Formats: sequence, C-alpha cells, structure tokens
Amino acid sequence: MKLTVVGGGSTYTPELIDGFARLRDTLPISELVLVDPAADRLEAVGGLARRIFAKQEHPGRITTTSDVEAGVDGADAVLLQLRVGGQAARERDETWPLECGCVGQETTGAGGLAKALRTVPVVLDIAERVRRTNPEAWIIDFTNPVGIVTRALLQAGHKAVGLCNVAIGFQRKFARLLGVEPGAVHLDHVGLNHLTWERAVRLGGPDGEDVLPRLLAEHGDAVAADLRLPRAILDRLGVVPSYYLRYFYAHDEVVRELGTKPSRAAEVAAMERQLLAMYGDPALDEKPELLAKRGGAFYSEAAVELAAALLGGGPAARVQVVNTYNKGTLPFLPDDAVIEAQAAVDGSGAVPLAVPEMDPLYAGLVGHVTAYEDLALDAALRGGRDRVFKALLAHPLVGQYALAEGLTDRLVAHNREYLAWA
Repeated sequence: MKLTVVGGGSTYTPELIDGFARLRDTLPISELVLVDPAADRLEAVGGLARRIFAKQEHPGRITTTSDVEAGVDGADAVLLQLRVGGQAARERDETWPLECGCVGQETTGAGGLAKALRTVPVVLDIAERVRRTNPEAWIIDFTNPVGIVTRALLQAGHKAVGLCNVAIGFQRKFARLLGVEPGAVHLDHVGLNHLTWERAVRLGGPDGEDVLPRLLAEHGDAVAADLRLPRAILDRLGVVPSYYLRYFYAHDEVVRELGTKPSRAAEVAAMERQLLAMYGDPALDEKPELLAKRGGAFYSEAAVELAAALLGGGPAARVQVVNTYNKGTLPFLPDDAVIEAQAAVDGSGAVPLAVPEMDPLYAGLVGHVTAYEDLALDAALRGGRDRVFKALLAHPLVGQYALAEGLTDRLVAHNREYLAWA
C-alpha cells in the first residue's frame, strides 16, 4: 500500500508518522512519500520519519520529493495538509480582522475566508494532478478550512473525504474522564467543520447508554475549562460545543483577549523553529513532547482509521466522524452541503448516519454558516471583490455592510499575491 502526504514537510508530519508506525497492522503501508516544495523542511522531517519507522521496526519505505506528480503516482491515497502562505499568512489572518473589531482566527470569520481563497485553487490544482496521474486514488483532506475545501473537491468530482481531529479529541478526552477505552465512546457529533456539538456520549455504540448528563454533572468544570466557556453555559445547553463555538458564543470577549496578547500564529511559528531544529538532530528517533503543543492531537490515529476504511476492502464499513456530502442527513441543508458527522466509511466513500433532529438553536447557526460557505466557495472559485464582500456580509460574525467593506479591503490588500484576480 502506497500513501502520499502532500505538505509532508509540515511539523505535524512526525505525529502522522508515529501513528503509521504504531498502527501498521491497521494500515499496512509499504511505501510512504512526503511531498513538499520546501527542501530544507522536507529533509529534516523526512530524516526523522525514517528514524521513527526504523526504531519501531516498520518495514515500509519513506521517500521525499518536491514533484507532486511523481509523489502521487501509484498512490492508493493522498493526504493533503497544506498551509498556503505559511505561518506568515496565518499571522495576518489573525491580526487584520481585529482592526475592524472582528475575531482574528485562521479558519473562522474573515481570516478563515482569506485562508479559503488562498487554499481552494491550490488544492484543486493538486487534485487535478492526482486525477491525471492516478484517478483511483482517494484524497483525504486535512487542510483547513476542511468543510469548504472538501466541498470544492467533491464538486469537482474527486474521490475525497475531509478529516478533522476535533471529534477524536473529544472521544479521547471523554473516555479518559469516564475511565473507559476510547473505542467504547460513540459521539452524537454533528454540524459543520469547526461548528459542531456533542449532543450525546454513548457507551458501547450508537444505541448505547447516553452518559453525557453524567459526564457534565461529574466533570463539567474540567470540560468547561478546556473549552474556555462558563460551566453554566454547558449545563444550560446540555451539550458540549466544539471549542470553535467560543468565537460565536463569546465573540466580543475573544476579540478583547486577542488584542492583548501575541497571536497564536506567532506562538506556533516559534514552536516550529524549535521543532525543525529538533527534527534535524540525527539522534532523535521519536516525536518530541513539544509536538503535542503544536495542535492536531490524535490526527494520526484518525487518519489511519479513515485510510484503512477507504482502502481496506473489508465487508463491513467503519464508523468515523468525517466531512462529506449531507445527502439528506440534515434536511434543512442542501444535499451537496458538506457536513461533519458520524458516517459509514468503506471503499465506496462515506455516507453519514442518520441523526436526531437538530434543535433550532444549533440548526439556525448551521444553516447560516452553510450559506456563508456557499458564497465563500464561489469567491474562491471565481474571484472578485464583490463575491468576497458578499461572503463576509453573510457571515454571522460580520453581518454589517461597513464591517464587510473594511474587511474586504484588508483581505485583498493582505492576500493580493495569492489572488489571481486581484
């Protein structure tokens, strides 16, 4: 089995490599190709990747290249983990929206739109190269904003599934709090990428006992602290929102906080410099502890499970939280909207499982953000200042024409080199 990671020079990659090594019985990789245009990063990451495989006695071969076509040739699956513009572009996304009094974040709000505009054309170009070289390969997208990027891939006819680590992070956290194995925890996880709620936590499977009330009663303070939301909100809602919901539920508070401290991008950039220096040490043969602070926890395990489901060829589908077409799952959304929910995954793709009706409190926000994502994807595909303005005006964290005008001006000014139409 051959897998290719485009963006293989990312500091995330050793997390992925560690998972491939530990879970080789689940996903028996014979060849792994890391593709990245940054030769220095690729050399450091590739060297550490080979040492991790060697230490864990994984028989697979790891190669590196800057040539996308060569890297994806013959691959069974291609995993995309890109950051167009690097941490410098991310830092801009996290700062210029604050000038308008709006949240600055890399996937939510105006910064998220900027990332989508930079990213969608690049991802679609890579996907076309995959299709020309190896049309049967599955594309697994971990590139943010995952929902918009996955929808772009699916609309273009690619064999694609989107992946995020939020759900597996909650599963592992809840399992630890409850004192059970992670596999025993089944989440009623539903919404859009980075806009989801855990409405039930069931033990033993989709029909198991819902222990969410007990979880909140016994561990609500710990869960609320992780989310940086008041415990009273969780008790009042009776659900666990993704930590990205804080940008909606406490927007003004977050904006004030962000204006008083260094950006997350600046922190990550400093961390990446340390990590790359570590990766270059020929004595290092395991992922360093510092990587856990980088983000993306359990990403490797989620990626292994998804790739194994898509490529395993077994008779039974695996159930996993992914990003895929709605297909009537949420009846208030179009079938071709991309949602994030539990799905049955096998060699033919992902089909969302049926979910209970969503409360209007959540369905309304999901519908609102889906409308924004429609306009955001249109702007990413066709360009134009007016399309950018409309997407921003539609976003629930913007919604005022003066704010949308100011944000549009700043978005274009800070991203002109990445926008062919600007």
